[in-house]
Amino acid sequence: MQSRKAQAQAIRQAAAELAAQRPDVDHQSNGEELKYRKSEAVAPGSDKNKNVPSHIANYTKGLPHDENGLLVRAADYQQFVRGIDSGDIRDFRDTPLGPEEQDANGKPAWKSQIAQDGNCENPGPVSVRAWESAGAGHTFDLEGPDAQAVTMPPAPTLDSPELATEMLEVYSMALVRDVPFAQFKQKTEVQDAITRLNDSAWIEQSGDRPLSLEEQSRLRAKPLTQDTVFRGITRGDDVGPYLSQFLLIGNTGIGNAQSVTDGQIAYGAMRMDQRVRVAERCKDYMTTWEAWLDVQNGADLRGFESYDTLTEPYRFITTPRDLATYVHYDALYQAYLNACVILLGMGAPFDPGLPFQAEDQFDKQQGFAHFGGPHILTLVTEVATRALKAVRYQKFNVHRRTRPEALGGLLNRYFNGETQELEGMQPLAEAFTSRFRHEIAQHNEAQNRNHSDRHQDDNKGFNASYLLPMAFAEGSPMHPAYGAGHGTVAGACVTILKAFFDHGYELPLTETSNCKELPVAYQSSVEGDRLEPVFLEAPLTVEGELNKLASNIAIGRNWGGVHYFSDYIESIRLGEQIAIGILQEQKLTYGENFSMTVPLFDGGCIRI
Repeated sequence: MQSRKAQAQAIRQAAAELAAQRPDVDHQSNGEELKYRKSEAVAPGSDKNKNVPSHIANYTKGLPHDENGLLVRAADYQQFVRGIDSGDIRDFRDTPLGPEEQDANGKPAWKSQIAQDGNCENPGPVSVRAWESAGAGHTFDLEGPDAQAVTMPPAPTLDSPELATEMLEVYSMALVRDVPFAQFKQKTEVQDAITRLNDSAWIEQSGDRPLSLEEQSRLRAKPLTQDTVFRGITRGDDVGPYLSQFLLIGNTGIGNAQSVTDGQIAYGAMRMDQRVRVAERCKDYMTTWEAWLDVQNGADLRGFESYDTLTEPYRFITTPRDLATYVHYDALYQAYLNACVILLGMGAPFDPGLPFQAEDQFDKQQGFAHFGGPHILTLVTEVATRALKAVRYQKFNVHRRTRPEALGGLLNRYFNGETQELEGMQPLAEAFTSRFRHEIAQHNEAQNRNHSDRHQDDNKGFNASYLLPMAFAEGSPMHPAYGAGHGTVAGACVTILKAFFDHGYELPLTETSNCKELPVAYQSSVEGDRLEPVFLEAPLTVEGELNKLASNIAIGRNWGGVHYFSDYIESIRLGEQIAIGILQEQKLTYGENFSMTVPLFDGGCIRI
């Protein structure tokens, strides 16, 4: 017999061979990086100009921008890419960060009131904000697919009907951010959004151009309805209330000390409350040009959002703004760890292919260190860092897709008549009707009039502000849009949960109505102080609510204004690949004969 040392070596080699057998992938961007151009002086003060890339479709946040929101120097972007490609921290140290202008103390010279003055907790001027883990895609892992062994298809282009619909969607989401989910079917502004999106060329499929396979997989069926608007497109997303039960309910705890509708999740002898901090209602950010420009130049305004001090500081997730607050500060995998604890607490069965599920008198052992609670609790969090490394490679090294907020700045210029060097924005701008532009301008005018953290003349003399209203004062994170970190982690973590738990299990949530026990789901009341039952025709399933959880978290970032729909759907698919690869390799390490049946986001199953 082999020694234990030799057996361990053989298993490591088998896992390495399994990883090596995965086909090579071809990382492809959408080809826009050099497409759009601008005129730039050959040298400072020179009358001679050169034609250079403007990079309006690419992520440039943090690099120096001029007063029009364009790069001061195209060469700065190339230095940015040089650091990304090399992974050498010295190249990043040579990359300019922050605005071109400095004050008398050599600090960034900000233009907006919020960046200059700060607030009580963070007196200004604020500091500059660095990029996040740009070199993470170069690291290696000893388990699962390598960060560069998985990929995403090209992102939608600037002139595509798909991007136009995505921008109509994020603007529409911003304008209904404070409508309670429980009132979506009653509010005219939500119905207006449905009509607006259904009229878009992308959802109508009215274009003459044939769609690629990747585009077809992202296309949403027309028409959108009250049951599908602003939701994901995986199995279960359109069933029941908007929010997954795993973002609302708790478990009963030790000795059945509480009800699931209390929203308390027992963590051993302690508990975690599902209620979230309430951000100030109807207050958005980056709706003045100066604040927008400062953020594009890297102003660090994290923590500058305001919170409700008049009522209860915490409530169940009630509005899209609450969901945006959740994904603004979550511990990244906490929603999936919570879901795992809830499922374990309600006694949800594991996948039938896993061992140790018969009565103790037959199996003579129980799952714990393997095929039990500690195993799944650990694994559902273990995949998160691997997912982040893979998506960082896509973000920085392949796609470098601009954020919605940046396109909002260019639309603001375009709608105010400044179209020079923005010819590539015409198809996107034409997707916005005059009525919708008027609604955006009215919303932003009210924001700038009603809130004291902005100068009234901070709009560069524009007639109106058409900037994308943001839920976060600092806007997006300091990394490109595509793919989404939250989305990739969601895809990976949820795939682990669907692999371990019986995904067809019906959640045991019922209420009595007309003397009958009926299946229910819960949603927050309009006030957010309690959970209310919604009676269903059939029980919710583990798969459906886990898929919905992944969509809620990923699209929650869209509610904040920092991502697009395609970021969500392609990222959860990327995370799924990471999780499946880890499960395949881990199976080699167990002596038990077992299997897992994993339902995929696009339908069908894979058996491990």
